[in-house]
Amino acid sequence: MKTIIEPFKIKVVEPLELTTPEEREQALRDAHFNVFNLHAHDVLIDLLTDSGTGAMSSLQWAAMMQGDESYAGAESFYRFLHRLEDMTGFTHILPTHQGRASERILFELVGGPGKIVPNNNHFDTTRANIEHSGAEAIDLVIEEGKHAAVRHPFKGNMDVDKLVDLIDRVGPDRIPLCMVTVTNNSGGGQPVSLENLRAVRKVCDGYGIPLFLDACRFAENAYFIKLREAGQGDRSVRDIVRDMFELADGATISAKKDGLVNIGGVLLLRDDALAAQAGALLILTEGFVTYGGVAGRDLEAMAQGFEEVVHEDYLAYRIGSTQYLGERLLEIGYQIVEPPGGHAIYVDAGELCPHIPQELFPGQALVCALYREAGIRSVEIGSLMFGDAAEPPPMELVRLAIPRRVYTQSHIDYVVEAAAHVFEQRHALRGLRLTNDPPYLRHFTAQLEEVTVEAALPAR
Repeated sequence: MKTIIEPFKIKVVEPLELTTPEEREQALRDAHFNVFNLHAHDVLIDLLTDSGTGAMSSLQWAAMMQGDESYAGAESFYRFLHRLEDMTGFTHILPTHQGRASERILFELVGGPGKIVPNNNHFDTTRANIEHSGAEAIDLVIEEGKHAAVRHPFKGNMDVDKLVDLIDRVGPDRIPLCMVTVTNNSGGGQPVSLENLRAVRKVCDGYGIPLFLDACRFAENAYFIKLREAGQGDRSVRDIVRDMFELADGATISAKKDGLVNIGGVLLLRDDALAAQAGALLILTEGFVTYGGVAGRDLEAMAQGFEEVVHEDYLAYRIGSTQYLGERLLEIGYQIVEPPGGHAIYVDAGELCPHIPQELFPGQALVCALYREAGIRSVEIGSLMFGDAAEPPPMELVRLAIPRRVYTQSHIDYVVEAAAHVFEQRHALRGLRLTNDPPYLRHFTAQLEEVTVEAALPAR
């Protein structure tokens, strides 16, 4: 059937505020053309991120009522622990307040100057935490993953030959761990196959290098494996998830994604000594090991969320609704990262705005245009986000991230209509330049101004 039906009923509603074009223009200028600085009440459809922006289920809200707020040894922790043990097979399981806290603890322990951490594609906080430790983050996604229009069932895969070349060139002693992000957020929300994970695992075993997952969207990745990978179609998502985690020596998880909660994270470890060090650092910076910086009620919500996220009716709706948006944008004429990813649609802003050079942030120009047109907030994933990395990003993208269980198909149809109007005006979009450039994760707090391309570029 063409209509995507949400596998839930709406029990509580939150009103949305409509704004005029004049109000949006003023809000954008007050935010210095950085939509992170907008007040939420000035946003109609918020596609900035799927992190912590989802709607919890009635069972999650009910579970929160039994939250045990004991400082140490809370029953809520043990319910959370048993859920994660059953799902992942890990026994060293540390709660944190969100995924980047897990990353910070991990790379404070294993990173440092001279170290190198390969990944298919590091996302922003992962890269920032690695580089803050003094280590270098290197992306090794397959070639197909660098081109928006190329179709491949697993564009998130790591290039195993490049991984071997890197290890041989720098030596395994400089690589404290290898990481694979599932799904590959910076690369368009694209999945990684079990076959590829096994190949990476084999390489890591050969050199004695631990394999870690950035597993924020593990369930969505597992569902893609079920849909696309040979021999996996008759298996349950729950079993595929277990296979993924059993291939890893550790994982960082932001529960604000596939944990279906608004706050929370997890650090999974197999090595006893590393787990002991991580636990000590957790106590220093997050809280005791049985609460990790979140309340008992949040642990209860996570425990229930990690159960619900592997339900296949939910995942079919989740992936199907994202695909719907991607296909409508393709029909309009947008080039997106194909095929549509799991949690978001990524528009190739460089292709949309060839008149705006990379140094004037074509992605941010599109972000501003979508907000001006219809109050839609999105996020640039290109030179503004990653322009200070060792290599420029291969694509100038704009991500439309879909919060879980929040918007209906009619909301998405509204986004499509607005995008069609912006597409008609694409040649008039203006570039931007930085007026304030923060040293870390600059896209969060940077300030910009609009410029004409001719005035901003040096005379030739």
